[in-house]
Amino acid sequence: MKTIKAMSIAAVAALSLMSAASFAQTVTASSLTLDGAEAKIAAQAQQQGEQYKIIEASNGNVVHMTAELYK
Repeated sequence: MKTIKAMSIAAVAALSLMSAASFAQTVTASSLTLDGAEAKIAAQAQQQGEQYKIIEASNGNVVHMTAELYK
């Protein structure tokens, strides 16, 4: 019983140390060109003081791009 309680307390303590900001945020942008969509993603990342990693881009009549922001 003491072991379970100690493990629960340790788990809660570990989770409380993780801030919500440590998780990647997903952002999207659309433009007529790949360069235009990436520029919009870069602007969003710069505004939040973060870096970005493009995880998806699709092309139809316009380019739609998705990226993850991270510190």
